[in-house]
Amino acid sequence: MGIFTRVRDIISSNINSMLDKAEDPEKLVRLMIREMEDTLVEIKASCAQAIAGKKRVGRLLEAHGAKGKGWGDKAQLAVDKGREDLAREALLAKRSYNQRCDTLEVELAQFDGIIAKYQEDIVLLEDKLATVREKQRVLVQRHVHAQGKKRAQEHIRRIDTSEAMLRFEKFEGRIDRMEADADLVNYGRKPVALREQFEALEQDEELERELAALKGAAGAKTEESEETS
Repeated sequence: MGIFTRVRDIISSNINSMLDKAEDPEKLVRLMIREMEDTLVEIKASCAQAIAGKKRVGRLLEAHGAKGKGWGDKAQLAVDKGREDLAREALLAKRSYNQRCDTLEVELAQFDGIIAKYQEDIVLLEDKLATVREKQRVLVQRHVHAQGKKRAQEHIRRIDTSEAMLRFEKFEGRIDRMEADADLVNYGRKPVALREQFEALEQDEELERELAALKGAAGAKTEESEETS
């Protein structure tokens, strides 16, 4: 397959359709990128070779043009000197160089067309390559995301097994029991403490009454003693 045919096939290819039909899109993209990069290197080398050929033909055209002009000058000199025979030979040499120049000009124009075609294909191929590389970047991101999602789902399935849930329920039951034990630590203590405080207040009041009675009795005895004396 020629390089131009290969480039045309690559540029005209429907990447999305190819990826949709591929069993392994990532592998296909890698192969496409490799093929495009190899073709791009080859077409750039061919373009460089064509540019070098154009320069070579340009130099030949310039040299043959100068030689044709030189033989034209010689023909004029021979005529001026009355040497028509030499003038005819010089004109024949000039015609030969001019004909060669005409051929070189056609070849030069052909090089211009080839180079322009190469340059156009390079631009198109680079654009296509950039598109495929972007597809590769998206596919890699989707692959990474899919792998992460798969690992997460597998982890969820492992957690969601009956054995795991049973362990979780046992652990949850232990926490419930610990909370209940904590609630029972001070259960009933507050009413007892409050009752004891009120009993103490009642006892203090009774004690004060007894103390007041004793004081009253002592005061009465003192008054009787003073009256007797």
